[in-house]
Amino acid sequence: MKPLLVTMGDAAGIGPETLLLAARQGELQDATVFGDLGVLQRAAAAVGGGLPLAVVASPDDAVPPGALRIWPVPDLPAGLAELPWGRVDARAGAAAARCIEAAVAAVQVGQGRAIVTAPIHKEALAAAGVPYPGHTEMLQALANPAAPPPVRMMLANPELRVVLVTIHVSLRRAIEALDFDAVLSTLRIAHQAARAWGQPAPRIAVAGLNPHAGEGGLFGDEEIRFIAPAVQAARAEGIDAQGPLAPDTVFMRARRGAFDLVVAMTHDHGLIPVKYLGVEEGVNVTLGLPFVRTSPDHGTAFDIAGRGRADPASLVAALRMARRLSDRPAGPQAAAPSDDS
Repeated sequence: MKPLLVTMGDAAGIGPETLLLAARQGELQDATVFGDLGVLQRAAAAVGGGLPLAVVASPDDAVPPGALRIWPVPDLPAGLAELPWGRVDARAGAAAARCIEAAVAAVQVGQGRAIVTAPIHKEALAAAGVPYPGHTEMLQALANPAAPPPVRMMLANPELRVVLVTIHVSLRRAIEALDFDAVLSTLRIAHQAARAWGQPAPRIAVAGLNPHAGEGGLFGDEEIRFIAPAVQAARAEGIDAQGPLAPDTVFMRARRGAFDLVVAMTHDHGLIPVKYLGVEEGVNVTLGLPFVRTSPDHGTAFDIAGRGRADPASLVAALRMARRLSDRPAGPQAAAPSDDS
């Protein structure tokens, strides 16, 4: 079977450390890490060593049992292993972007079964001149530069699955970007995803934008103007969408089993409830890509980088989910964790 393709993330963050810790637990035996050998050697030292690193000429080359397969990505900036831990650096941003580009190119020619991305730092990306604010937008563009597919971010843990209409923009710009088409498209993508993971009639709750979902227009009219019409249009297509519902209670209802998914209008509306439950089992999944992509539900954690204190639990959850999803029939990546993830 083809390997999982795992990008090393920001060289100055905890991504490389979590990779080595997950490998020590036996979670990367079927994976190839795309990155810089020096960075990974430094991370190995930070977490106490004890794991052989095997450099390969091709991402799907065999390695000795127990070794971590590493494919050195060409044309990375020099001196990455000497970067200060926990600081924004354009070289780290450029390297992280290059690793993502290489992993996408490899998965598209069949050298891997899925992509798992370690955390990147958005300021480092910007400092390097990378024209994307995060993984989701970059992967969308790389998947098909001529016609980027419609994609959505989903964060999931065993208790909640949340799909976002808007992601990495300011709150003001997110509200301006919301409209009938954006909400309806999200409902379609979420519905297709849930069907792919085995729910023929997923129950989708749509969280309102305003307090109490606008309270009939008293606290805002977005629900009346386009969210409710989008829900009605989705229902006419056979999608079991309900709402708009009060955003301060809908996540509690979903957690108790009333819904299979929640669609939230903005990044923090949707992700605060998921992350409040803990990032240890949280996984970021990009819905709508032509390949499987998962990621840990946390960032670069610059405050603890290089200290050997990183927790690989969310990365392990992302690896396990990528295996499950890539075992499914081929098609646009659209799946979520089982309840025991």
